[in-house]
Amino acid sequence: MNNLYKPYLMTISEITDETYDTKTFKLVFTDETVGKSFGFKAGQFGLYSAFGEGESTFCIASAPTRTGYIECCFRKSGRVTKALANVEVGDTIGFRGPYGNYFPVEQFYGKNIVFIAGGIGLAPIRSVIWNCLDLRDKFKDITIVYGARTVADLVYKRELAEWAKRADVKLVNAVDPGGQTPDWDGQVGLVPVILEQALTGQAKPTSHNSVALLCGPPIMIKFTLPVLDKLGFTPENIYTTLENRMKCGVGKCGRCNVGKTYVCKEGPVFTAKQLKELPPEY
Repeated sequence: MNNLYKPYLMTISEITDETYDTKTFKLVFTDETVGKSFGFKAGQFGLYSAFGEGESTFCIASAPTRTGYIECCFRKSGRVTKALANVEVGDTIGFRGPYGNYFPVEQFYGKNIVFIAGGIGLAPIRSVIWNCLDLRDKFKDITIVYGARTVADLVYKRELAEWAKRADVKLVNAVDPGGQTPDWDGQVGLVPVILEQALTGQAKPTSHNSVALLCGPPIMIKFTLPVLDKLGFTPENIYTTLENRMKCGVGKCGRCNVGKTYVCKEGPVFTAKQLKELPPEY
């Protein structure tokens, strides 16, 4: 019987400093045989371990269409993430996963997609963005609305620049009022406001041909959902992820529950309709 808690050994092949406190790791399996057979879906997550310190839960930030490696993005905040922030290229860390459900990308074929993210919440959305861009001919319009508190807090800056140059993507970048720099050429405002401005005036999204994928701070999600409702999105066509509720990954510790729902087992991806059925504590 396989050990449920035994991690894969992963070698860090690349480290990117996204911001002053946020890093992206590119990881390859030390066992090449495992690496060739490993697969996951956009939206799934894993537990990443710094040996001697413990595990932390992050999404798999890379796309399943890109094989041979996985990526994760994390902010240095606690004991484990501080330990991970001190490792170097060539070091080994642990990984357990993939866990959880995923964004049903195949159900989005032939539809318009609006991606909405705030801060480090771009990481789980990034997985789906690249998944869709790698299969670009299967989707209609793709819009990305991304914001952060300040310019310094924007993650994946190189990819934002790449998406901005694409003719088949509409990208809207924003920072909160006061967070701009003199050379900032994006929008200034809160994500819900910027989202409404970006989508108003174009063909109105409707539930039968558009979906919205949303991830960010809880306060951003709270004020973005009414905007999506106003724009014509039905709760069934709005998806988000409760990755921050993840604990052991397999529903054994009982710390991921929201009411009767074990997010590790039934999530982390939920529709807005499903969120309405959860207790307000989520």
